[in-house]
Formats: sequence, C-alpha cells, structure tokens
Amino acid sequence: MLVNTLIMATAPLLAVRLLAELDFAPWQYGLAFGVPCLGGLIGSRLARPLVARYGQRAVLLTAGTLRACWPIALVFIGPGTAGLVFVMVVEFGLITSIGVFNPVLAAYRLEHTAADYVARVLSAWSVTRNALTAAATVLWGLLASVSDTRTAIGVAGLLLLATPALLPTGSRP
Repeated sequence: MLVNTLIMATAPLLAVRLLAELDFAPWQYGLAFGVPCLGGLIGSRLARPLVARYGQRAVLLTAGTLRACWPIALVFIGPGTAGLVFVMVVEFGLITSIGVFNPVLAAYRLEHTAADYVARVLSAWSVTRNALTAAATVLWGLLASVSDTRTAIGVAGLLLLATPALLPTGSRP
C-alpha cells in the first residue's frame, strides 16, 4: 500500500511538472503515460511464468524491489523529445514491475486468507489504500507548495527506495 500511495501522491505533481513547468503538450502527456501502460499488460502476462520458474517469494521480492526503484528517476525529467522518451521509459519500467508484482501479491493474499474473511480483507485493503492515497496526495501537494514539484517528487522517490526493506524476507513472503 505504501508504494502505491507514494506513486499516486506524485501523479498530480507530475502533471504540473510536465504540462506547466516543462511545457509538454497535452498529447505528449497522454503519450508519456498511455504508451507505458502496455507494461502492465506485459508484466501481468509474465507473472505466472516467472512464479513457475523462480517461485512466488523470489518474484515478490524482485518485482517489489524493482517497482520502488523507478520513480526516483522522475526527478531528472528534462524538456523536449528526450524528456518525453525518458518519462516513457521510466513509466514503462515502473508499470511493468507493478504488473508483475500485483497479481502475485493478490494471489498470495487470497491463498493466505481464510475463505470467510476474503471479502473483509479485500474491502479493508481497498478502503485503506484509497484513504492513504488521498491523504498522501494532500501532503505531497503541500510539500510541493512549500518547495517545488521536483523536490516533492524526489522525496517520494527517496521514500520509495526504502520500501523494499518492508518486504518479508523469511521463508514465506
């Protein structure tokens, strides 16, 4: 949840950074975030063969770590075509990593939840994730207003780099 929250909290800041500060055209912004969504499809298709080959724990740890590494690069977005391509590459890597991680985590969560608690667990997960995202979006907006968008995006990126330490490393993921 923390990874999703930090990524989503910076989404409005990225819009401001790209559209207002770096003068990307709206179609470029759409391209920068639309095309990399193919990574989600690719990642979700890779999840099952990766789990079959390397095991659930290894895939969760690897993809969970990879998804935390990409966002810090968004601090280095530049203007023009090079900046557009840079955003697309970073977002593709991020979304692909998430595309691998999320279905494996969902399967793990369902496998380890008693059948009579599944609805409660999924509801609690959804409500908590949405509440955290809303709160973090407000906080990151405030941070950007007292600093700037690049700094706020960088702080989220640095915090994301710490999140792999929260992944379980024992015999069970």
